Amino acid sequence: MTDSKIVETVGTDIIQDTTPTQKIILALQHLIAMFGATVLVPILTGLDISVALFCAGMGTLIFHLCTKKKIPVFLGSSFAFIPVIVVVGEQYGDLRYAQGGIVVSGLCYVILSFVVKKIGAEKITKFFPPQVIGPMIIVIGFNLIPTAWNMASNHFLVAFVTLAVALGIAKFGRGFLRQLAIIIAVATGYLLSFKFHIIDTDIITSSSWVQIPNFTFPKFDLGAILIIVPVILAVFMEHVGDITTNGAVVGKNFIEDPGLNRTLLGDGMATICAGFLGGPANTTYGENTGVLAITKNYDPGILRIAAVFAILLGTIGKVGGVLRSIPVPVMGGISLMLFSMIAYIGFKNIKDKKVQMNPKNIFIMATIIIIGLGGHVGLKIAIPITQNVSLSGLSLAALVGIILNSILYRKELV
Repeated sequence: MTDSKIVETVGTDIIQDTTPTQKIILALQHLIAMFGATVLVPILTGLDISVALFCAGMGTLIFHLCTKKKIPVFLGSSFAFIPVIVVVGEQYGDLRYAQGGIVVSGLCYVILSFVVKKIGAEKITKFFPPQVIGPMIIVIGFNLIPTAWNMASNHFLVAFVTLAVALGIAKFGRGFLRQLAIIIAVATGYLLSFKFHIIDTDIITSSSWVQIPNFTFPKFDLGAILIIVPVILAVFMEHVGDITTNGAVVGKNFIEDPGLNRTLLGDGMATICAGFLGGPANTTYGENTGVLAITKNYDPGILRIAAVFAILLGTIGKVGGVLRSIPVPVMGGISLMLFSMIAYIGFKNIKDKKVQMNPKNIFIMATIIIIGLGGHVGLKIAIPITQNVSLSGLSLAALVGIILNSILYRKELV
């Protein structure tokens, strides 16, 4: 197998010429990275796992179509919708009413995309300077690390061997081998798990070769819609953070090109599709952004191949069974690396953009980090939206940061 050829062009654009076989292997890494979180949402809410995988793949392809195939992202199941889906399921006894709310949420995203297009990207982006974006990215990474640690705690030895292999290859590997750090590390952790008998092979043997996802169509009720839809207030800020993080990794401003309006449209259309088929709402995945940061291969086409694999996973049970059999500590070890990389990108963004450490900027950055991470040390600040939904964590931190920056730098924003 030949090493991938990397040709640097003007600015930060990077053209990476990889063979079809190499692209398939890289796509499998992205598939592994997104798999655990994508199937966890249906497990916690009662939605169908196969449908969730199918919708993740379809949603990713829809997003790429809406964004001119420019952004290397993968869309998976959104965790933000878990509480409200559970509430609707308990109150109505039928998750199809939650699907109705998901469809309307996606429609609201589509409407919001047209509003953003009308306002203009330039007017939007000036509210997101480095002193706001950098801390937002840091909060995204550090908020995910405890989840990875809990996964690793199921078997620390397996988790840390997996992590060490990934770090070693990423640090000392050369050429295409370096881009395979994740898949080699997962394979190593998987083999080691056999020694400690923590692999459930029954998941594989009990899976059918071919299966039709259990698609269901939504039901619409105003009460259920009012429970679900307010979540988009929080998810919007997460969306901006995710797209900005992805752009920081790649070295491009995706908020400007292809534009925030197009990324919102992609998220909205993907979520509408998921709602109509019976899957959870979709969102851009930080796990896959972490893969980009490690492999340094930013080809959006690889993510589209991963999307096709996800669709196939929804219909080929055996392959999905193999992925579901990957032990939790193995995924925990890899996730520690991916999520730490996201936090590192936030610090790097502040450094590379030469953010001045004056009192205004320090106050803005500290506020975002304290609100965004305070919940981990008992300082949980939240603003209720409805009885079941509140604005907290990253969403509230980002909103407060934007408002503070607008007040402190109001003259520059006029």
